[in-house]
Amino acid sequence: MIGIDIIAVSRVEKMIEKFGEKALKRFLDEDEIKLAKNPTSAAGYWAAKEAASKAIGTGIGKECGFFDIKITKNKKNAPEISYSEKLKNKFNIKSSALSISHDGGFAIAAVYLEARSEKREV
Repeated sequence: MIGIDIIAVSRVEKMIEKFGEKALKRFLDEDEIKLAKNPTSAAGYWAAKEAASKAIGTGIGKECGFFDIKITKNKKNAPEISYSEKLKNKFNIKSSALSISHDGGFAIAAVYLEARSEKREV
């Protein structure tokens, strides 16, 4: 399954101008806020979480919230994605890959998700 999302960086900048760090706390945990050093990075994380939720087929909402998805960085500073146990079990998530890019005032993310073939009980 694949999910893609794009967001204007200015949208995140306006949220931060209006609400300060509270805006970031709406969709990022403390570790993610430390990694997202500027509005461009924060926009990339927003797009990544939206793309991941689309890859599982729900979008952000009742079944999948922003805090069910976590963005980290590996030793080479590349973004990585992980999911809450609830999501991993409910949607049989086996593995996934994340790519985030920024250009021309936009952030875009693509998530590839592989599901296990067998069902697991939640």
